[in-house]
Amino acid sequence: MIKSEILKFFPEPVFKYKVNDYKNLNKELIEYIYKLYENDAEGIERSNRGGWHSKNFRLTEENSIQKKFAIKAQEYILDTFNQMGWKTEDQKIRIREMWSIINKKNDFNVIHTHPNSYLSAAYYVKAPKNCGRFQVENPNIAKRHSFPDIKSKNELNHDVAGIEIDEGDLLIFPGYLPHKVGKNNSDEDRVVISFNVDTAKIHFVKKS
Repeated sequence: MIKSEILKFFPEPVFKYKVNDYKNLNKELIEYIYKLYENDAEGIERSNRGGWHSKNFRLTEENSIQKKFAIKAQEYILDTFNQMGWKTEDQKIRIREMWSIINKKNDFNVIHTHPNSYLSAAYYVKAPKNCGRFQVENPNIAKRHSFPDIKSKNELNHDVAGIEIDEGDLLIFPGYLPHKVGKNNSDEDRVVISFNVDTAKIHFVKKS
């Protein structure tokens, strides 16, 4: 009898949340995003192949739905920080930038990372069936150099993992984690909000 113990020292996390009251939130967000699309149909190109990528949201607009969503996202960001064991006291944890992507039929996003961000996120405003899975790749490229034939896939040997998503899901993950989006095989739009998170130094005024 062989006795063994598997010690998993370096897991790569993706935190999956279901945002509270997402149905009402998404009604306002979808209206805001399509208004941006109408005013700037060209958008910008980043990881998207086809589809529409917005410019960064204006998060400072008072009483706006995008600011309301950013404030709501903070509680999930804080929970992620706590689960990661990162310091939150005396830290200005901030959403540095936020944008939206609309993928129509056959649109997808190529593999990419989000440099200079501690965390990145994807929130699903509209996610019809077969609209394209969120996929992550193993960032340890050394594991791809040489390996024997794989008999059965498991978390110790796979290079790519896919996540099924639904409306109201919020995925938060390290910014360095390579990720991509599968092709939208549905006849409806796939609408996602993404954002990056970092921290800014808090400057304390010394009392004289």
